[in-house]
Amino acid sequence: MPKLINMPKLSDTMTEGTLVKWHIKEGDSIELGKVIADVETDKATMEMEAFDGGTVHKILIAEGSKVTLGGPMLVLLADGEEAPADLDSYLAENASAAAPKKDSKAKAQDKDKDTSGKKAAFSGVLPPSAPKAKSRAAAASKNGVRVKASPLARKIAESKGIDLSTLEGTGPGGRILAADLDNAPTGGGSGSGSGAPAKPAQTIRPVAGPDDQRIPLTGMRTIIAERLYASKTQIPHFYLNIEVDAAPLMAFRKHVNDSSEKLNGNKYSVNDFILRAVIRSAVAVPAVNASFDGDAIVQFKNVNLSVAIAVPDGLVTPVIRAAETKTLLEISQSVKDMAGRAKNKKLSPDEFAGGTITVSNLGAYGIDTFSAIINPPQAAIISVGSVRNTPVVDEKGNIVAGQRMWIGISADHRVVDGAVAATFLAELRKLLENPALMLV
Repeated sequence: MPKLINMPKLSDTMTEGTLVKWHIKEGDSIELGKVIADVETDKATMEMEAFDGGTVHKILIAEGSKVTLGGPMLVLLADGEEAPADLDSYLAENASAAAPKKDSKAKAQDKDKDTSGKKAAFSGVLPPSAPKAKSRAAAASKNGVRVKASPLARKIAESKGIDLSTLEGTGPGGRILAADLDNAPTGGGSGSGSGAPAKPAQTIRPVAGPDDQRIPLTGMRTIIAERLYASKTQIPHFYLNIEVDAAPLMAFRKHVNDSSEKLNGNKYSVNDFILRAVIRSAVAVPAVNASFDGDAIVQFKNVNLSVAIAVPDGLVTPVIRAAETKTLLEISQSVKDMAGRAKNKKLSPDEFAGGTITVSNLGAYGIDTFSAIINPPQAAIISVGSVRNTPVVDEKGNIVAGQRMWIGISADHRVVDGAVAATFLAELRKLLENPALMLV
């Protein structure tokens, strides 16, 4: 019997994937475990392996297309197996097996569906859900897999008691985004008692001309937009900045690199030392290495450092786990490795999970100072500017040449008080202006 290869769940929050590239063509013979496609999830572009061996009979999805989780992607035949006489009928009969399993409420609701038994030609996209019954059970079942909503929107809806079935999404294909929940009634009701769907917040859209280009959002760009919008609207940010004397750090880095070069060793960047200093400061002031959790604050045992890395599609923040246990060399090598794999889209989803504090360094882009947006659910992000040659006043009141660098912290005021953030920055300044202390 022909086999369907379906869209797998490649990350914990994935609801759909974009088929970026096929590595096979119709007629190819493939083995179990062979890389057959590149798929972009909400976190990264990953290699998809074949779940079965056989001959590729029909590719159902074109490159660049989005596929729902469990959606069929290609038809595979066993050696010597005949192709189905009516492929459309076969796909219509077997597509339901590809869909994600329904919850018990969704299964109960299936009794209310129209069972006319008619078969439609399969176009490579799962057929739309049957019309919703106007019962409360239908609304409840829509809170399951049949609602098109982002993972963040689902989490917010669950915490606030919002019935997603009453909302209309403003995202691609009607997908419900976090922004659509801003004015939604809580507690599962419609707000008016009339049962009419609540209107989502109006999105102010640009007026595009005939020569303007409309660029569809990638999965990564969609997640970035949702998370940062949620961060700025739901987390009470406050910002502190300090100016650091960078001359001792630059001299120490040169000394370390000169010594390392003689042994053909590692070359350290300014950012390597800054990351090390942030890690040590987070250990010294653990209140910033924390998250808000509704009725409690979670203070983490380990410093899982998220490092912001720019990639063509946006920004990723892979994590150095238990960074407080790493040496300066291990931190430097980890960042080099993650940056290289991030640009080649080779990072796995688990490498983005579990960060407890983030560092964003725009110094290489010539930015002196900036205030970053917190990376939820973390409570702090450190922003690092460039090292500048600038005139400064020395201890004797003379104007001399100096090197200065601005460092800031954006903090969640529900978790971090101003004095705590100030203490953290003071510790950070001490280490950067006395860099030998980082290696003690």
